Order: sequence, then structure tokens, then C-alpha cells
Amino acid sequence: MTDPLRIALIGEGAMGATHADTLARLDGARITLLVAKKPRRGSELARRHGIDEVTTHYETILTRRDLDAVILASPSTLHAKQALQAINAGLPCLVEIPAALNFEDCKALAAAQRRAGVPLMVAHSRRFSPAHRILREHLQNGRFHLQHLVSETYFFRRENLNMFGEPRDWTDNLLWHHACHSIDLFTWLLEGHEFDVWGQCGPPHSQLGIPMDMTVGMRSLTGGQLASMALSFNNRGPFGGFYRYIGEEQTYRVFRNTLTDSEDRTLTDNGDAFLEQDRAFLKAVRDGDTPESSIHSVLPAMSLLQRLQTIMSGQR
Repeated sequence: MTDPLRIALIGEGAMGATHADTLARLDGARITLLVAKKPRRGSELARRHGIDEVTTHYETILTRRDLDAVILASPSTLHAKQALQAINAGLPCLVEIPAALNFEDCKALAAAQRRAGVPLMVAHSRRFSPAHRILREHLQNGRFHLQHLVSETYFFRRENLNMFGEPRDWTDNLLWHHACHSIDLFTWLLEGHEFDVWGQCGPPHSQLGIPMDMTVGMRSLTGGQLASMALSFNNRGPFGGFYRYIGEEQTYRVFRNTLTDSEDRTLTDNGDAFLEQDRAFLKAVRDGDTPESSIHSVLPAMSLLQRLQTIMSGQR
């Protein structure tokens, strides 16, 4: 029997807890080390999942020989630096989105991955949702012809709290974090297409200093398909990402892992995107494969995000 992979989990917040819960449902891996900025919260998470060791110092993992991979669920501002350190140390890495907060850092990560030769995967969980995967397969085999992808991303974030309502010591980013999901989804659905992109943002929050509302438009220069995105931190609910696939043959809706059609018939509500994503990472580590959401595959979306950043910076 193959020994379980030994995982270092970085981050004790909402996404760190999500990965811990997910890995607990998967065979073949065990979190043996947790890096937590807040010791009390880290100890609670470690106790819940039987994690042997908790530290506050990320750099200590880089010289360890008793680790097989790293999952980065630290604040967004640390992702690029910590992912670079991990792969340079020869540790396969799954990094939460965004992989970086600018395109140059993302390109640097891709170059470093080529040199290191270890898997570097970005947690673009939409790619692993059974609902989105079904529709991508329909696009690829010609059963469905997309005309317009409409996505709505809604949260109420007027205070600096995470998804569990707990205080953050970093500030969320509507563009690089949440729009990142939908922009990557559109480029993944229409793999190989070139895109034009435009957008606008509302006024920044007086305390948080970030735009609270945003619209993004995309157009495939290859086939003319459109994507329209509305994002808000001012919405009082319901929360989450809502997707409408408007096509020649049908209109589909996706919310989380549920796929429905224009007659409100449920076509699938099975599967778990986080489970499939983390399973894919473990497979890449064990087999040395290139994961589906590798750092190289997200470069088109990151380039578009950088263009949007430039456009929106001129509007403030």
C-alpha cells in the first residue's frame, strides 16, 4: 500500500479550513504540518483534523525532507512569494487564487515551475465543478454552441470579514480574486481563443479602499462569443457565483455544482468541485502529471486581469 502524501497546509482561515475538510475526505494524503499566523485558530484546526505540528513560520517548511507537497491558503498578497519559495525548494504546490496580484509575478511563477519541474497548480475550482465540465464537454463535441456567458458574483463585504464572518488582516479584491474565477472560466471554456476585454468599477469604499462594484465584458476575437460579468460587495444576498450559459440550442444555469436548463430541469447536482480539485492535485503530485489548472494554463486569464487593472485604475 502506498504511503499517504505528507501535506503542509499554509493558512488557518476560511480556505485553509476548506482544504483541510476536503483532504479529510480523500484517501492518499494527510496534513502533517499547519502554518498558522494565529496560533489559537491554528491549534483549533489542527486538533479538529489530527494535524501533528503547528508553526507560525512558513520558511521552516522549505528545508524539510518529511513533506511531499504544499497547499497555500494564505492571504492573497503572499501567494506569489510563497509559491515561488515552495517550488524552488522542490515542493509541489497548490496555490489558492489569485496565484499573484499582477501578471509579471504570474509569469515569473510559470518560468520558475519550468526550471523546478514540480507541479504548480492554481485553485481555479470552477474548472472542477461537474456542471461546468459537462458544458465544456458539450462545447468541445459540438452539442452546444455558446453565444453569451453571463456571470453574477455577489457578496456583502462592507466590513473586512472572511466567508465565516471572522475578521481578516488583509483586504479582499473584487477583481483579482472574484472576477478571476469567471475570466478564467471563459478562457478555459473557449480554449485557444483570443479575447478583448473591458470593464468599469464603482467608487472605492471609504475605509476598505477597494471598489465595491464592478462590471467586466469580454469578447472572443475568434468566434465572437460574449461574456458579461457583474460583481458586487454591496449585495445583501443571495450570495455566490451565478452563471447563465446562453447558447444556440439551450440556456443553462449553474450555481455551485447544480446545472439546470431553461425549463428549470436539474441535469446534475452531484459532485464537489473542491473535492475534485484537490484530488487532481494529489494525482499530479503522485504521478508527476501536469495538473489541469497548472500555472501555465491560467496565464491568459491573468493577462486579461492585468489589462482590466490598467483600465480601472484610470477610472478612479
